[in-house]
Amino acid sequence: MHTAYVHKAAAAGGRAARERRKRFRMNLPLLILFAPIAAFFIIFKYAPMAGLVIAFKNYTFYDGIWGSEWVGLHNFEQLFSNPQTLSIIRNTVLLSCLNIVFGFPFPILLAILLNEVRRQWFKRLVQTLVYLPHFLSWVIVGGMVVTIFSQETGIVNHLVKAWLGEPYPFLYKDGSWIAIFVGSGIWKGAGWGAIVYLAALTTIDPHLYEAASLDGASKWRQIWHVTLPGISSTIVVMFILTLGHVMEVGFDHVFMLQNSVVSGISEVISTYIYRVGLQGAQFSLTTAMGLFESLIGLVLVLTANRIARRLGQSLW
Repeated sequence: MHTAYVHKAAAAGGRAARERRKRFRMNLPLLILFAPIAAFFIIFKYAPMAGLVIAFKNYTFYDGIWGSEWVGLHNFEQLFSNPQTLSIIRNTVLLSCLNIVFGFPFPILLAILLNEVRRQWFKRLVQTLVYLPHFLSWVIVGGMVVTIFSQETGIVNHLVKAWLGEPYPFLYKDGSWIAIFVGSGIWKGAGWGAIVYLAALTTIDPHLYEAASLDGASKWRQIWHVTLPGISSTIVVMFILTLGHVMEVGFDHVFMLQNSVVSGISEVISTYIYRVGLQGAQFSLTTAMGLFESLIGLVLVLTANRIARRLGQSLW
């Protein structure tokens, strides 16, 4: 009886091994396609994390990463004892939160509006127009913004001067600079971000709209009770991913629009790392800042996902 059990277990193990080999052969093309992506993240995302040890050392080119003197938390103490650091973190959080508050809902709204368009030629035209800014670099977009809002030669100020007699320094006032920063980010990214929500909208059963229409629901009621619940899981996932970048305000975006007059509001972590780390060669100090930025992003993602899990719509 024991021998029969052993043979049966061996046969079951053999079948399981054959099934694994079969699944591997079936998935081999997908694994080959995934290999370059995995290599990219390993080489450019995970391997450089070993360099974070610089944050705890007095790094010099001569001694290298591993030969430099270990200083423990000295770089963090120096960083947070500087009053400018709190201002930089405040600016980063402020601009990121404004991008989320005003920028995050915009792709959702755009996707819903495009989904309601029934004339396909008009829908394709609008989609093309709103997607195009995504493919422009921030160098081009920044040049366009400066051209439009420049105090002396800007198109907008030509109209302002004609109406009010005096041009307005849009790019040199904190409030207007923030508005231009947030608005240009929405203009550049909303069309591309809407693609995700348009894909999610295709998964909603059309019969739900028919049932809601038969019940007398208006178009706004259908959007509120059918469309938004249908893409709620996608919205939650995108929101969690967005929170992970709260401490990251795009360097290109800020750098192309900032100037010395509004440095009090436009100096953020990414520009600080460029100015102090690359231009000032204080690599240990800015690595400490980058590590702090990453840790805050990680905490925010984990917190948001934990809250979403209680609502039954977590990322993992």
